[in-house]
Amino acid sequence: MVWQYPPTAKQLAWTGCWFAAGLALIAVGVHLSYANVEPQRARAKARADFVRDYIRRKLGD
Repeated sequence: MVWQYPPTAKQLAWTGCWFAAGLALIAVGVHLSYANVEPQRARAKARADFVRDYIRRKLGD
């Protein structure tokens, strides 16, 4: 986007506020994503182990 006229101080302030709010939302999302990785990884491992054991029992290995 190209400005046809220079932005006012109020427009620049609002642009900065919205940019900061966007960065804050992204930071919160990243934090929550990494905070919940270990429990998800543990559930996936438990599910994979269960399936492996089930298949071993069915095939008689």
